[in-house]
Amino acid sequence: MKMILTCVTGLSLIVAAGAGASGWTQFRGEGARGVAGGQSIPSSWSSTEQVAWKTEVPGKGWSSPVVWDSQIFLTAVINEGETEAPKKGLYFGGERPEPASTPHHWMVYSLDLETGAIRWEREVHVGKPEAPVHVKNSYASETPVTDGTHVYAYFGGVGLFCLDLAGNVVWEHREEPRPMRYAWGTAASPVLHGERLYVVNDNEAQSYLQALDKNTGKEIWRVQRDEGSNWSTPFVWENSQRQELITLGSGAVRSYDLEGKLLWQLTGMSSITIATPYAEGDLLYFSSGYVGDRKHRPVYAVRPGASGDVSLKEGETSNAFIAWCQPMAAPYNPSTVLYDGLLYVLHDRGQFSCYDAKDGSVIYEKERLPRGAGFTASPWVNDGKIYCLNEDGITFVVKAGRDFEVLGTNPLGEADMGMATPAVANDTLILRTSSAVYGIRN
Repeated sequence: MKMILTCVTGLSLIVAAGAGASGWTQFRGEGARGVAGGQSIPSSWSSTEQVAWKTEVPGKGWSSPVVWDSQIFLTAVINEGETEAPKKGLYFGGERPEPASTPHHWMVYSLDLETGAIRWEREVHVGKPEAPVHVKNSYASETPVTDGTHVYAYFGGVGLFCLDLAGNVVWEHREEPRPMRYAWGTAASPVLHGERLYVVNDNEAQSYLQALDKNTGKEIWRVQRDEGSNWSTPFVWENSQRQELITLGSGAVRSYDLEGKLLWQLTGMSSITIATPYAEGDLLYFSSGYVGDRKHRPVYAVRPGASGDVSLKEGETSNAFIAWCQPMAAPYNPSTVLYDGLLYVLHDRGQFSCYDAKDGSVIYEKERLPRGAGFTASPWVNDGKIYCLNEDGITFVVKAGRDFEVLGTNPLGEADMGMATPAVANDTLILRTSSAVYGIRN
């Protein structure tokens, strides 16, 4: 199969960072918080209403879209053979211990934000997969990141690829595939900070955290991690005292300085860790909530300045550096979202909770979303509303505040799945399902 690079004639694709450009440049947007400030997206839509465009993108991928100026970037992998369709919801039996035997094509796409047209497509790797994935996962589940000059697309077990905004590959950093727990595949996205990219690779052979030069792809440092498989994207925490690289793990949450030195750690997470950390004010927030765990599904808020082991002792919910912990409040797949002093939790099976972000006190717990089974994508916030996309492609809109109120239910009429966390840019909601990408705007 031959993939052709296509460009839209007359469009200036190279945009200088900071030159009036705007975007949603990483997983969950600015600060990995999922908050779309200064935007105005619809609160109601359908498959025919408020849909500015719909674009079918070849291949399969659960990476989220990212945006710079007028370009949307996303990844997918095209299977020359048949791809097994997953079921929706939480279930056992989706493990596939052997990789696919047919050739696959690892792709990066650019779409036009205004029209949804595919500006260009670039194949960065072709071959038979060397590692298996769960039937609900994909070979393109890591979200790209962009700095407005380049887009960095990461595929676990294949490598990290730097492309310019016209789709030309600038450099590549290959990696060897490593076994993942239950053969589930990978999902942790890269993080861009300053002149470096940070990648965490937690697996069943030898886990590590590495820093790469964003201009060349060369490794600056690598530290080994005493950790098994995890799927959480790292986070650079800029607090009042220092900069810290935060990595969640089932074994421990660990904080490193930007040269890879361990600063502090804590234990007490659930046995599978997926959610992404973020910060507001001078508090760091993270969670881990595997549904099968009976004792540990915690949400934490951590103060800056910690060192050594700051784990909670039995029965504690706070200490000198842990501001608060709700030991059984965390969701499994989605990350939490914080808005206007309140922290919201979307559980995988359609329950919704709210806590005070400063002290962790309960505002309300486990209210039921209508028809709300099967949530994988993380919620996002716009204009005083929390949006929650389920696997049926239905987005529920909840009013932000201390009282639970569902404002609307927005189906797309899709028979396929919605598992990718959306992006918001220029008053447009970019929503990806398993078959298409939608631009939704007023």
